[in-house]
Amino acid sequence: MQKKILTRLGGSAVTLIGLLAGSMLFPLYLQDVVYRVVMLCGIAIIMAVSLNLINGFTGQFSIGHAGFQAVGAYVAASLTVYGHDKLFPFVPKNGDFSSPLYSLLSGGPAMLLSMLVGGLAAAGIGYVVGLPSLRLRGDYLAIVTLGFGEIIRVVVENLDVVGGPRGFSGDLKSGVQVPALTNFFWVYGTVLVVILVARNLRFSVHGLSYLSVREDEIAAQAMGVNTTTVKVKAFVLGAFFAGVAGALFAHYERTILITSFGFVRSFDFVTMVVLGGLGSITGAALAAVVLTALPEVLRYTLGSESTKYRLVVYALLLVIMMLVRPQGIFGRGELSLKRWFGKKQEVETG
Repeated sequence: MQKKILTRLGGSAVTLIGLLAGSMLFPLYLQDVVYRVVMLCGIAIIMAVSLNLINGFTGQFSIGHAGFQAVGAYVAASLTVYGHDKLFPFVPKNGDFSSPLYSLLSGGPAMLLSMLVGGLAAAGIGYVVGLPSLRLRGDYLAIVTLGFGEIIRVVVENLDVVGGPRGFSGDLKSGVQVPALTNFFWVYGTVLVVILVARNLRFSVHGLSYLSVREDEIAAQAMGVNTTTVKVKAFVLGAFFAGVAGALFAHYERTILITSFGFVRSFDFVTMVVLGGLGSITGAALAAVVLTALPEVLRYTLGSESTKYRLVVYALLLVIMMLVRPQGIFGRGELSLKRWFGKKQEVETG
């Protein structure tokens, strides 16, 4: 037992050092476009795995997940901008930091608080939307979640306090801009937390109720599972992590446009979950990386003037993947690294 605890502590320390080193070295040595792709891949992983908690674990069909990301983004950015003088006076008003280390030390409390507030705001909205709508199923639930995303878009476009359709980059009166708080440490630290939460939930006794709802909701209810409660919990948890991803996105882009959270973006996240395999955590993460990086790889391969060909190749690759692996990259199983160390591989098929 003591050896196991020491092993976990050592692994946590190595992971923490790796995240800190990456946050300080990657911005200095990676090209800007490469670093941007790395950061967007991390945010996409958070969104895909959080949506997998809803669509993959409980078998629901939510297509408004980008709406929760929008809530988290605008709430988190508003907190760091309008609460700057009282909460974060140590953060520069122009939002720029002189070095990655100074950004991590000085902006760390602001980033952490904005992530928590943005996530809780999205979770609250998820509860309000999910409680009545998750009594529905299938296409009806999809229509409700799609309508929710459009409601968020219309509301934001009519709020001048967050820039409306012009976008939100700061407060013009006080001169406070959305700070550049997001770095490699926060993005991939959150990625690890989301994956660990999803993994522990799936392979726990409590997680069996989620999988039972996915397999046969009527049978699960007959066995005493409160299916509505399970679905609401999954919806709220997925919305929370989507709000956290929105806070990371807002403090990385620094100019938030509501068009970045439209229903097309929600379909992108659904595609990631389906491509990776419904219920597969590692599959959703891998698909998020592939679908985020692939357009940039095709841009580099085919050239910037071949936009229409890039889109054709991108769509063609997705069609081929669905024909070859209709169940997704890993199906309902998970990627196991034990095979690489000569041990017997154990694949959970769900």
